[in-house]
Amino acid sequence: MITRRQFTQTAASMAALGALPTSLVHAQAKIETLRIIVGFPPGGTTDALARKVAEKLRGTYANNVIVENKPGAGGQVGVMTLKAAPADGAHMLYSPMSMLTIYPHSYSKLQYAQSDVAPITVGHATDHAFVVGPAVPDSVKDIKGFIAWAKANPGKASIGNPGAGSMPHLLAGRLAALAGFEIINTPFPGSGPGIPQVLGGQIAGMSSPLGDWVQHLKGGKVRLLATSGANRSPHTPDAMTYKEQGFGELTVREWFGFFLPSSTTNEIQERANAALRTALSGQDLLAFMQPLAGHIEPSSIADFKTRFKDDSDLGKRLVTALNFKADS
Repeated sequence: MITRRQFTQTAASMAALGALPTSLVHAQAKIETLRIIVGFPPGGTTDALARKVAEKLRGTYANNVIVENKPGAGGQVGVMTLKAAPADGAHMLYSPMSMLTIYPHSYSKLQYAQSDVAPITVGHATDHAFVVGPAVPDSVKDIKGFIAWAKANPGKASIGNPGAGSMPHLLAGRLAALAGFEIINTPFPGSGPGIPQVLGGQIAGMSSPLGDWVQHLKGGKVRLLATSGANRSPHTPDAMTYKEQGFGELTVREWFGFFLPSSTTNEIQERANAALRTALSGQDLLAFMQPLAGHIEPSSIADFKTRFKDDSDLGKRLVTALNFKADS
């Protein structure tokens, strides 16, 4: 049996619910399966953090969360996969900045544009490092010393990077151009293959994420000559930045961000941002990034859009200054 009062209260509640905007009701509905796209094979830092975030989103933002690895073309396949996905909040990309802030300026033909994605939040970020190994004399301890050595030893300044056209590649190339010395660019498919060659003295040094070198710095196997952040990294407080050494143009912290398809509604974007920021706030993620010299940096959509534009402008300046074309 239902009393007259109960009927009246129920009817009023139903009427209030019906008065809500349809978009808001839909935005509040939990997604059945979220797919987080990663444009690299399993096992790397990007993939690992995406999986940790997936665990936090399961049961809150979506009932199920799957990480889908879509490697290929230096991360381009991941972006193209998101571009082709429905704008329903159930398809998300986690990607380094290079695919979206450098590639549009360095590739004459690219199967996506920056306007194809909606920035939601930064996940983590890292400074880049310029390190040298035993191929460079122990007396070289900073960028000024390296420049002097490179000028005195033409053909020996072989500097590795994790990929042609990556931000570390552009930073090292621009340093050489600004300081007026010759660099022998040595790209690798990721940082992993280049690290042993620096340690073994086959190449002079490398420009790559700071986290690649933390364990080796502790053992004294390499020397860190500069980091790319606006301030010294708390992970390596004794190492000067490029900016401190007179190369402020090389100031950048590479971010890894979450994106949705550009046509996703504002309501869904905001809901995804709130869920991701909550997921990224745990102490366990801070602990996970500590040995990798990384930083968890969740942001508002507006702040991420500003950062995205600023770093795209930087990428364009570096590509233009070096006259670099990835597909030439």
